[in-house]
Amino acid sequence: VSPEHKLNIVQALRDKGHVVAMTGDGVNDAPALKKSDIGVAMGITGTDVAKGAADMILADDNFASIVAAVEEGRSIFANIQRFLRYLLSSNIGEVLAMFLGVVLAGAIGLVPGEGSAVVVPLLATQILWINLLTDSGPALALGVEPADHDVMLRPPRDPRSSVITGRMWFDMVFVGVIMAAGTLLVMDWSLPDGLLTRGDAAGRGLRQAQTMAFTTLVFYQLFNAFNARFEDRSAFHKLLANRWLWLAVLGSTALQLAVVHTPFLQRAFRTVPLAPRDWLVCVAVASSVLWAMELKKLVMRPAVEPSPSRVSGA
Repeated sequence: VSPEHKLNIVQALRDKGHVVAMTGDGVNDAPALKKSDIGVAMGITGTDVAKGAADMILADDNFASIVAAVEEGRSIFANIQRFLRYLLSSNIGEVLAMFLGVVLAGAIGLVPGEGSAVVVPLLATQILWINLLTDSGPALALGVEPADHDVMLRPPRDPRSSVITGRMWFDMVFVGVIMAAGTLLVMDWSLPDGLLTRGDAAGRGLRQAQTMAFTTLVFYQLFNAFNARFEDRSAFHKLLANRWLWLAVLGSTALQLAVVHTPFLQRAFRTVPLAPRDWLVCVAVASSVLWAMELKKLVMRPAVEPSPSRVSGA
């Protein structure tokens, strides 16, 4: 096959929408290596011209290494998306909870005290606690999620596409709205002047309601960490595969127990102890984000099953 033929083959495949990988070792392979999406030169037998034109050099001249490299790259990219999906959706939930809590303060029973014009659902120290301690562990754990077995069955990503896809934005906003709504409903239920006031709310104060909302939002984010593992698969798929995620979730739960029940942390974060019933309410409401996403994935799964990869090797 002449260099011109190789170049024409690469161009024809690209014109049909394929992502083309070209391997070569000689000077005559350089034009096709340069034209392809991924040019792979041989590291042992390849010429300097071929290596210069290639995007990647195969150090051991073993074609199996190409497959392993693609799999590793796809896994890293998927983990970056998991990391972003988790952090951005959680932050959207926090922002909406704070914004809507101020806007709807009167409706949910958030009444400013004397000398105060506005009362917020969560204190600044509580938001910092969530962002710096509760979020960090699960986010880092998602960055080391083991590779999924079907990663090589998926079609190549469009090089022009963004790291955050349109579907990811929809999912993140969907999760954020659920988190904000549930957090504010728990606060409303805990306040004596709320729309869904509990029976014994008359003896509860603002700090009690803020502690409930604070704890609910923390558990929302912990449940959301399991959602973020997969875009279309169930959160229960290979549930125990990532031990670091479980350690992070358990560690964050222990920290939240400490901030609610340890006296010196109560003073710093203005929390009050919660009864077992209150903890159950917080966890039950927070789990709604998991079940909502599971239902959404179940409905959409037939349309997103992975198809054979459209990767062509020349």
